[in-house]
Amino acid sequence: MSKIRIAAPALQALARDILAAAGTPIDDAAVWAETLVFANLRGVDSHGVIRIPRYLEQIGTGDIRPAAAMTLLKSVGAIALLDAAGAPGPVAMKRAMEEAIAAAKRVHVGWCVARNITHAGAVGHFALQAAAQGMAGLVMTASIPLMAWPGSRKAVVSTNPIAIAMPGGRHPPLLLDMATATVSLGKILGAKQAGTPIPAGWGIDAEGADTTEAAKVATLLPMAGPKGAGLSLMIECLASLVATNPMIAPALRGEKSYGMNGVAIALDLAAFGDPAELADSVDDLAATVAAQPRAPGADALLVPGERGDAERVRRLADGIPLPPGVWKQLSDAASRLGVPVPATI
Repeated sequence: MSKIRIAAPALQALARDILAAAGTPIDDAAVWAETLVFANLRGVDSHGVIRIPRYLEQIGTGDIRPAAAMTLLKSVGAIALLDAAGAPGPVAMKRAMEEAIAAAKRVHVGWCVARNITHAGAVGHFALQAAAQGMAGLVMTASIPLMAWPGSRKAVVSTNPIAIAMPGGRHPPLLLDMATATVSLGKILGAKQAGTPIPAGWGIDAEGADTTEAAKVATLLPMAGPKGAGLSLMIECLASLVATNPMIAPALRGEKSYGMNGVAIALDLAAFGDPAELADSVDDLAATVAAQPRAPGADALLVPGERGDAERVRRLADGIPLPPGVWKQLSDAASRLGVPVPATI
């Protein structure tokens, strides 16, 4: 089935207006929409506008509080603690990175923990906030169990993502953005919606058996087995335990936990030496990796972020492709909320 294509600015405006009509202050709705379309532009459609119908449901149930008033609970030296009060995740994590950058400008490193956030989307977007300031950025988020522990047959830890951005000179920032699962839950949701099979090793069913049917996935599997699971657990320590808002242990005991948590870290690279020399080193590293001999069938050796950068260029020129089902859901939501639906390409 052919996909609908829509220009990125039109899709971002549609997302903003839908979220604003659902009660999000317009500036916050713009931040939220920008984060979603950032993912679509880079080809990470699992974290793009496909999420909007679910976000609207969560606004309806009160799980997302679109107009929440966030509170900076602590700001001491390099450390900040933010209570997002259930605000949209992208709005909360943008604020968290702003706090981290502000601290890094004072004391060369900033570390902001944000508790009670909601789903933040593609967290690389916030790591790039630091890179845009000439700083290295690191972002992690933690949520309830969604992923099996090695040897378990149910969710024990989460798919907690981690993103690292490093600014270059002529080369765009290096950007690693990954889940600790083999794939994100969004990719499972996308395959389920499209009715396509998934590879073995992505998830297990309710009995703990590997499955290639997205609709049967009860639990995701960790990336590289105990390595992905262990990394997820340590992110829970850094994002949740230090925020006094644990996710995993209460959930496993059957207790209700609230929201999610996130960490935004900014590192002032100029504190180490000449920023231009460091940028040249990043450029040289990327170029040297790309110049290495390729295995048969490999078109190029890509460093983190390059695939997304190239896809962004293509989609800005050709439009963002959306499955007809996703476009229908967005159009229906827009009509229900009195938001005009833009023309497709």
